[in-house]
Amino acid sequence: MTLVIFTIGLALIFDFLNGFHDAANSIATIVSTRVLKPHWAVLWAAFFNFIAFAFFGLSVASTMGVGLIDPSIVTVPMILATLIGAIFWNIFTWYFGLPSSSSHALIGGLLGAGIAKAGFAPLKMVGITKVLLAIVISPLLGMIIGLLMMFITARLFFYTTPHKIDTWFRKLQFISAAFISLGHGGNDAQKTMGIIAVVLYTSHLLGDKFYVPLWVIIACNFVIALGTFFGGWRIVKTMGMKITKLKPVSGFCAESASAITLFLATGLGIPVSTTHIITGAITGVGSLNRMSAVRWGVARNIVWAWILTIPAAGVVSAGVWYLIQYLNV
Repeated sequence: MTLVIFTIGLALIFDFLNGFHDAANSIATIVSTRVLKPHWAVLWAAFFNFIAFAFFGLSVASTMGVGLIDPSIVTVPMILATLIGAIFWNIFTWYFGLPSSSSHALIGGLLGAGIAKAGFAPLKMVGITKVLLAIVISPLLGMIIGLLMMFITARLFFYTTPHKIDTWFRKLQFISAAFISLGHGGNDAQKTMGIIAVVLYTSHLLGDKFYVPLWVIIACNFVIALGTFFGGWRIVKTMGMKITKLKPVSGFCAESASAITLFLATGLGIPVSTTHIITGAITGVGSLNRMSAVRWGVARNIVWAWILTIPAAGVVSAGVWYLIQYLNV
């Protein structure tokens, strides 16, 4: 029982780091356009992170808990190894200011620990394929929607003075930032919910049926909101300032495109990366003016972080699993 409590505590630490690491996704655009100062932006984002559980179902949590790997082979030490691998990769990428995916670090950790324990047989390829496809499709979708929104907005307000556009969209960014924070809380908090629920399920604390208890739902949303409140300023700089220069109108389009993509993925039960999506949306919005407006070197480094995340977290988690077995925890 002590190991179960410790593992749940570690899962909540990961949830906090998820919010801390991904705070940039929610606030980078509204901070870089100077609509809100950073401390007010994190409060705004944290509030909508917390209340997200009231707006979404739990299909992403189910995918994480029982949709990627056969729950019959899952043990508490295996989840412990999963979380250590994911947390290590989160801290590593945070230190270097790389906006990698906390979501895929967790998925990579789960798959790495699962393969180390039981080989490839327990893997559920339908769920894994869904996640792998989303790695490619979600940022592209964010980019396309952002590009289209920016194009339509530019046509609609072609004859409007820049001052009026700036004034209107500074106000509208409050709404778009709220929606992306809802999407972030709705998708990302559910990943930790799924992990905690599968720990309870495999420890025979949920009965015969897998579900997510209410206290887990509230705790995960609260902790991710707390992480967002403390923020990750290194990554805010990369997301909001290094990829392309943003104005309130482009920030609104990028945030709206990201929110639409997140809502769609959450509705389909697909655990996606908020980082991937907002990066794609910012890139799409920035490329409308001219391709040189996007700093593609920064975007390329970010893509390499995406590619490495699942295998890197998986290797660390597999190593931790073997260490746990050696120590006979």
